[in-house]
Amino acid sequence: MTPYLKDRRVLSAAWAAALLLLGGCSALPERPVRPAQYDFGPGLAQADAATTPAKPLPVLALADLEPVGVFEGSSAVLYRLAYAGDQQLRPYAQARWTLPPAQLIRQRLRDHLSARYTVMSAGESAALKRADNQPVRVLRLELEEFTQVFDSPSQSQALVRLRATLVDNSPAGETLLAQQVFTAREPAASADAVGGVLALTRATDQVARTLGQWLERAR
Repeated sequence: MTPYLKDRRVLSAAWAAALLLLGGCSALPERPVRPAQYDFGPGLAQADAATTPAKPLPVLALADLEPVGVFEGSSAVLYRLAYAGDQQLRPYAQARWTLPPAQLIRQRLRDHLSARYTVMSAGESAALKRADNQPVRVLRLELEEFTQVFDSPSQSQALVRLRATLVDNSPAGETLLAQQVFTAREPAASADAVGGVLALTRATDQVARTLGQWLERAR
């Protein structure tokens, strides 16, 4: 074999090895994209806190918000396609809440209600009741709906629905005071997860305001 042919074979083998190496690199799996995480933002505006009266606030025990069905333990941002049968809940593949919605909503409600009440957890209120021997009003909530509903491929709205039960918790037991379902709808500015998250935040605030007014009437 002449040196020229030998060199050509060596060069061809080198090119073949390089092509195999490049092909192997392109076959490597891409790094998975982490879902974007959302919450309700940094909190309520200072104007809300300024409405707090100077006199002592009545005590309200806020129980853990109980999620119903698929909302239990899930952190997915969920939506429905009303134009294609709204019985199916669908999760966004690349969007998650930082906490399960029930926990985020409870914290948001507590922020709102703290302008009118001394809001305590159920355990704290039990200790207060034992110390003062006075009944404490307990607010129990169930999360029934927390979704972005698409009326068409380009238009959607947030839908939040809570069931509230207010009871007097005294040494003699509990007394039912009132119960009501609160529903809020807010249009989404965009037909995607970002639009849904912003609309769900506004709808949650709307429910919180209406809930606060209801509690005032139930005093």
